[in-house]
Amino acid sequence: MKKGFIFDLDGVITDTAKYHYLAWKELARELGIEIDEAFNESLKGIDRLSSLERILRFGGQELAYTEMEKAALAAKKNAQYVELLTDLSPADLLPGIADFLAEAKKQQVPCAIASASKNAPMILEKLGVAANFKAIVDPATLKKGKPDPEIFLKAAEAIGLAPAEAVGFEDAQAGVEALNAAGIMSVGIVRDGNLTATTLNVTDLREISVTELLAY
Repeated sequence: MKKGFIFDLDGVITDTAKYHYLAWKELARELGIEIDEAFNESLKGIDRLSSLERILRFGGQELAYTEMEKAALAAKKNAQYVELLTDLSPADLLPGIADFLAEAKKQQVPCAIASASKNAPMILEKLGVAANFKAIVDPATLKKGKPDPEIFLKAAEAIGLAPAEAVGFEDAQAGVEALNAAGIMSVGIVRDGNLTATTLNVTDLREISVTELLAY
């Protein structure tokens, strides 16, 4: 019997991946590095500095910047990303999310956000669903990012659950691996490609109900 839900943000609650891509592509171009959407797939679920490291390595520039300079580059990318999010609204929630969260709230099922995005609180406010979440894990408190299970273990603890009592929702393989390592049931949100080693995959949350998931 499950008692609570843990959500990734990008690709699960809303799709801001395109804005991440545009911001990273612009920064990479300024550094003389060209990235495409295929490369951007490797950045899904990865924190900001780790994403920058991958881009620099891809462009053969992994030794070209100090840690302070890398932090400044990551901040520049984030500023561009936040600017792109100006018009984000409840209309940008992915299909099925609003009804699913409303039903979870009605049934008093605690929900948490476990995202590498430091912008999660702001994004949830713009989407109009911040009040549906009892906890948001601060990625700045983490020692390791996904696929390490730390973020999901912290999320479960924050809503008072043992890992086995929670259901996690992810759209990235690194996130699925983190859920599995944490001992949390994994639900894959799959639109393009495939996710492996999940308990079940759905296209969106219209395909599964709160009651059905709690019964697992």
